[in-house]
Amino acid sequence: MRVGIVGAGISGLALQHQLRERGVDSVAFEADSEPGGVIRSRSVEGHVVEDGPQRTRLSPPVASLVDDLDLDGRVVEAADPPLYLYRDGSLRRVPFSVREGLSTDLLSLRGKLRMLLEPLTGPPRGEETVEACLTRMLGAEAAQYLVGPLYGGIYGTHPDEMPMRHSLGRALEKRGVDRSLLVAAVRATRRGSTPPVASFDGGLQTLPETLFERHSERVRLDTPVEAVRQKEGGFAVETPGETTTVDHVVFTTPADVTAELVEAFAPESADALRRLTYNPMAAVHLDAASDLDAAGFQVQYDESFRTLGVTSTGALFDRGSRHTAYLGGDRNPGLVERSPSSIREMAEREFAELTGVEATAVDVRRLRRGMPAYDTTWDALEAVDLPDGAHICANYAARAGVPGRLREAERLAESLADG
Repeated sequence: MRVGIVGAGISGLALQHQLRERGVDSVAFEADSEPGGVIRSRSVEGHVVEDGPQRTRLSPPVASLVDDLDLDGRVVEAADPPLYLYRDGSLRRVPFSVREGLSTDLLSLRGKLRMLLEPLTGPPRGEETVEACLTRMLGAEAAQYLVGPLYGGIYGTHPDEMPMRHSLGRALEKRGVDRSLLVAAVRATRRGSTPPVASFDGGLQTLPETLFERHSERVRLDTPVEAVRQKEGGFAVETPGETTTVDHVVFTTPADVTAELVEAFAPESADALRRLTYNPMAAVHLDAASDLDAAGFQVQYDESFRTLGVTSTGALFDRGSRHTAYLGGDRNPGLVERSPSSIREMAEREFAELTGVEATAVDVRRLRRGMPAYDTTWDALEAVDLPDGAHICANYAARAGVPGRLREAERLAESLADG
């Protein structure tokens, strides 16, 4: 059996690794000149910056891969500064324990008492939106000023536009949370089971780069897939000047790219994939020499700022005074089309307004597919029905995040290897 993998981001490379570990022949095709997909680490003025994901957790799938690749010595665990949420003119510390929850100024006393009733409210429901579910379970204050902004801010989507069945509900199901969020959180805290936040000394892209180095003879960079044709007993993967015949083909590419490639043999699935939406964002790397001791902050979604949130990579990983601000999302989807200078000025101005600290933008990256929106357009996934032998292994079809991508790659590799 031979497997063709379209894309050499973290999903495609992890799948390649898992297949080769199981003795399955595979080859990956990547249009870009370097591996990693949305994971992009660079050095700007002597400091590592991340254009995509800023960090991961050393959860079991990540820790296992780190061990496989002999990367233990390059892991950098994050410091533990507080996380903040901007609301009503100030940054307010996010509580992560019962004691912090009792003293937080993010919620009124009434809001705190209401949140304690959560175990009596019933489990999450797939048909609800994230905001409706959180409001029913935790109360309006906690939904609007605490959990909702923290979750929706990751994806740049308002929680009222995110159905539970496509987003938070799936994450809770994976963690075995079938009833109470608070009870599950308390149990996890008592077990001490939350893996540490981590990156690598050269940035997060170290992980896909090392995967590529391990399997470079079977990963073809600068090789865009121009078409995929179904043929008897398999598929023909067409690249410039060559056609590769495979028994299975796996698409790890963005939804719109996958749609173009499956159009020839699955037109209805292609139409469905085109309906999925991404939230465009701008990542602005800032230098702000200050004693701002924070992992970062999110901005409550009713505020007027274009900034969704900020990750303080300097404080987390000792990378100087660097911060990465994300602007845009479903609040301002057209923002990424502005000029780089306009985005820089906006990020600098808003960072100063949000923190009271002056900052200088050192670089801007426009991410037109910033994050999957996980909004109602995800209903279209129900119409995706590829023929036997064609598979999708991408963040829009399962969970986003490095641990989620590694789990999905391992699951698919096991399925293919078992035949």
